[in-house]
Amino acid sequence: MRLDERPGTATSVPIVAYDGTVARRTTDDVATEEPLEIRVTAGGETRSLAMTMRTPGNDFELAVGFLYAEGVVRSLDDVREISYCLDPEVDPVQRYNVVNVALAFRELPRMQPLERHFTMNSACGVCGKATIDALRTGRAPLDDGFEIELEAILAMPERMRSAQRVFASTGGLHAVTLFDRCGDLVAVREDVGRHNAFDKIVGWGLMERRLPFSDCAALVSGRASYELVQKSVAAGICVLSAVSAPSSLAIALAREFNVTLVGFVRGSRCNVYSAPARVKPAGTRSETSAEER
Repeated sequence: MRLDERPGTATSVPIVAYDGTVARRTTDDVATEEPLEIRVTAGGETRSLAMTMRTPGNDFELAVGFLYAEGVVRSLDDVREISYCLDPEVDPVQRYNVVNVALAFRELPRMQPLERHFTMNSACGVCGKATIDALRTGRAPLDDGFEIELEAILAMPERMRSAQRVFASTGGLHAVTLFDRCGDLVAVREDVGRHNAFDKIVGWGLMERRLPFSDCAALVSGRASYELVQKSVAAGICVLSAVSAPSSLAIALAREFNVTLVGFVRGSRCNVYSAPARVKPAGTRSETSAEER
């Protein structure tokens, strides 16, 4: 890699491909996974705050989205500058794997609670109890004003797949997609980690001054973990859907903060685990289970 070359979202690698017993040498595009270090600066002091494995692209969004979700910044006004690292002590090849976020503060804020759960990797979350306690301190349950049609939720997976440009070529990325109340696509971000993709979406909203996303719903590929519910609460997203299952802690957190959590969004089916009143079905009937009768 040249010193001025940024890592791409996909990497071409040589492979041996088998079709039955016939082998041929070819290449395959795979999702790029590279480390990203997030550093914050204020009052002449710089601190390395987090290390995550991510898919390169939208790195500035990822950095500020992460800082917003963790409560380090509250608006774009708290961010003075975002840049890649030009520190001569950093290996030039890693220049685009380090992001500096200069904060508009006189000194670095206290961040001891954050340091407990870093370094991260592409699959990790954060310490559950610590995160929920911090969320209770800084966030309130979301309002009930947002509603969305069931049909719009059921149509989201196909619309997400159509928008996943890098997944189409690699088959190896998660996605977070933002929709409006009519089910129209607002934004999509991809990454090897769902929580990174979510931070990219939130960072985009912060940089575009569109937060909170109180008029949007989100769909995530794979499962819905509690850290994604936490990020939804921070971003003001009232409806969070997933193509797979939620965890028990995700459900508990969604119920506490009035997030509509929808799982197993596949075909004509889905399960609503919390705050179901926001989902507006058309022409459906409710069945009572044997346990409820």
